[in-house]
Amino acid sequence: MWSFFSRDVSKDFQYEILDKCVSLSDDVIWTLHKAKKKGSGEEVSVFVFDIKSSNEIQLELARSAVKRLKTLRHPSVLTYLDSIESDKVLYLATEYVEPLQHHLNAHDDQQRELYLGWGIFQITRALSFLNNDGNLRHNNVNIWAVFVNNAGEWKLGGFEYLSSDLELPVKVLPSLEKYDPPEKTDLGKQKLITKCSTDMWGLGCLIWEIYNGPLPKKTSLKTIEKIPKAVSSIYCELVGANPSNRPNPADVITRGRKNGGFFKNELVDALLFLEEIQIKDRSEKNRFFNALTSHLDHFPPHVCQHKILPQLITAFEYGDAGAAVLAPMFKLGRLLNEAEYQKKIVPCVVKLFISNDRATRSRLLQQLEHFIDHLQSTTVNDQIFPQIANGFMDTNPTIREQTVKSVIHLAPKLNYNNLNVEVLRHFSRLQSKDDQGGIRTNTTVCLGKIAQHLHPQIRQKVLISAFIRAMRDPFPPARSAGVLALAATQQYFLLSEVATRILPALCHLTTDTEKTVRDNVFRTIKGFLGKLEKVSEDPNLRESMEADVHAATPSLSNAAATWAGWAVTAVTAKFYRSQSDTVKSSPHSTKLLNKPASLEQPSSSSISTTTSSVTSMTSLEQEVSKGGESVSDYEEHWDTDNWGDMEAGKSGGSHSEVRGTDGWDTEEWGSLEEEPEVEESEDTWDSVVFGASNISLGDKLSPDGAFPPSRQTKAEPGPGILSEENRLKREEKKLQRQKELEARRAQRQSAGPMKLGSKKHNVLPEDMLLQ
Repeated sequence: MWSFFSRDVSKDFQYEILDKCVSLSDDVIWTLHKAKKKGSGEEVSVFVFDIKSSNEIQLELARSAVKRLKTLRHPSVLTYLDSIESDKVLYLATEYVEPLQHHLNAHDDQQRELYLGWGIFQITRALSFLNNDGNLRHNNVNIWAVFVNNAGEWKLGGFEYLSSDLELPVKVLPSLEKYDPPEKTDLGKQKLITKCSTDMWGLGCLIWEIYNGPLPKKTSLKTIEKIPKAVSSIYCELVGANPSNRPNPADVITRGRKNGGFFKNELVDALLFLEEIQIKDRSEKNRFFNALTSHLDHFPPHVCQHKILPQLITAFEYGDAGAAVLAPMFKLGRLLNEAEYQKKIVPCVVKLFISNDRATRSRLLQQLEHFIDHLQSTTVNDQIFPQIANGFMDTNPTIREQTVKSVIHLAPKLNYNNLNVEVLRHFSRLQSKDDQGGIRTNTTVCLGKIAQHLHPQIRQKVLISAFIRAMRDPFPPARSAGVLALAATQQYFLLSEVATRILPALCHLTTDTEKTVRDNVFRTIKGFLGKLEKVSEDPNLRESMEADVHAATPSLSNAAATWAGWAVTAVTAKFYRSQSDTVKSSPHSTKLLNKPASLEQPSSSSISTTTSSVTSMTSLEQEVSKGGESVSDYEEHWDTDNWGDMEAGKSGGSHSEVRGTDGWDTEEWGSLEEEPEVEESEDTWDSVVFGASNISLGDKLSPDGAFPPSRQTKAEPGPGILSEENRLKREEKKLQRQKELEARRAQRQSAGPMKLGSKKHNVLPEDMLLQ
């Protein structure tokens, strides 16, 4: 019968006590244990007091500490959760913390200086709350009474001696006497004790221990070499012999927050702003978030992850922080593991894409590359892509352009219908009908980048027609993009199409008025001709050269020898940007214009992809079966919605016969009877980098979009115009140029094999082009 009354009540404790943490000092009557909440697994800390091995006075102190902590609520005071007492033990559950002494050496010098300023500020603020607001004295401030939670917040604990009296308590543990102020033994000075003098002495002891380690004896406080100068003046006042001269904690905070004060640094400013963000106006928030991103690198990671990031998310969800919060939020998201990212960041991203605010949508599209890898394919297709697709039809050119660029990051995750039907439907309209030359250009560029992810039958049906149509655009960069796109995706073209469709279309541009376009055309023609020549010499090469045409996953060996890693960054960095140009009737009259100011960042910051991230044939077939779309269904969609007529971009000439009924093969060729004589140019590309799967033309362009004079090829007038004298000079130049080419080839061969990805080798040998 008596067993019921003597049962262990700790079994009713809702927290499961785990391993003991690092040992506390002998100055503490508690032991600290890790624990977790039963059912949820939430991490907490449990302070354990062993009643059996302690005396009655210590038990009363422990009970007093629990009682006081239960009634105190402050951001810098240890958070009470629960407590329970049995005849053997007293349990006190708090938020998860660890002793300050074991936490101090986990930061580098720069982070440590900022972090210590924030920590000492928090303890000073807690003492100000006790002394000034609560009219209480802690009477036990030292390094073992301070704990740190996961967010890096310093919490004041150790409330065993908390009192409302001015009298100094008698410490039960003799080891605590070293923290007693000098007036405890000086009766004359006891009359000078103020409501905060004892705790300010303890704050001085804490500052000494932060920089020197646990205090061995009271006289050690005179050694101040390791204490920074910014805090040494206040420290000397805190440990002054006269208690009445010790400053009030509120005054310490005020002085420390002034310019040059110890509490005036980037971390303290940022965290205090976040605590008061609800009373800040929108302009202050925008300035703060714009400056915060660059400061995050200097803040301790655990503070960023557990303190700043949650407050940013809260500010976005429940405040009017707007798009400015996105950059720091996504930067801090890198610190999270996948599970935490899915729980904390992804819901915010989905919610953000629903926003109608253009600034928010623009920032999201700019930051897409930072979070796209964390998004599940189902989330992208069902919740995000439908919102992004609205941007294709936005009236703001910046949003349309950034939406086009975003497809490069989205393509690997899009299902069959979204990628092969919806995206291409919008691309066809933008490439043919958009009034912004830069958007038409970027549409062509991005189509070349996502070619590897398209279904093989769709890819074979779309690419050539789309790129040839781009080559008739009145905007010169758009024509260059069409030429370069053909070169970049040449592994997907049948050799018969190269001979009958691609080369005739390229030859049509050899008379283009833009030097840059002509240079790109001649280089591309030579590459394709070299490919055809090799197959003509060895027909067995045809199968390997066309291996990727019908393959959902391009072979890496074949891709490495081509321009499949063509980078949009280089194309957009110099001249393929949004232009406020008006499409003129003449196909060659549009000149390169300066880009107007807009919400966007430079295009070069947003594009990167590799040939290795492609969609497998199996997944494509699954997407087709799930989505109810087939290749034949796709053809029906596109019979009536092709890449547009581009009438403004056509030059005079006869129409060629339409070679198909699929809506794509409607190119207009013009006359090919007269071919201008063009001086042979070096069979190389500017800045070809294989290791990075990148062809960078932007590095070699002048501000007006043309190649430098040293790289330009002089175009000769048509036949019948040159005099005999000029013709002789031309032949001499050809011979001289041929000798230079042979000398360069000999020099390259003697220098050994070229390293892939090396920046020094920006010229590709003739025999390696378009293999």
